[in-house]
Amino acid sequence: MAKQSVKARQRKREVMVAKYAEKRAALKAAGDYQALDLLPKNASPVRLKNRCQLSGRPRGYIRYFGVSRIAFRDMALDGKIPGVKKASW
Repeated sequence: MAKQSVKARQRKREVMVAKYAEKRAALKAAGDYQALDLLPKNASPVRLKNRCQLSGRPRGYIRYFGVSRIAFRDMALDGKIPGVKKASW
């Protein structure tokens, strides 16, 4: 489980990226890189990290489901993900 401060920082970045998305796109299209440089650094989508929605874990992230491998396994074994079952051969 990630610290609450790390998860809060990620949420703050997500809000800031969404807030400045249109402005960044317009400045990039115009080629005004000096104005882009004046925007907050956390407004850049590059600074976002894929994190598990349940635990905040940054590693082992499964993009299709939006959770980490550990959370995915727990949910699959509990039957919370339709169509997913443990493989055996």
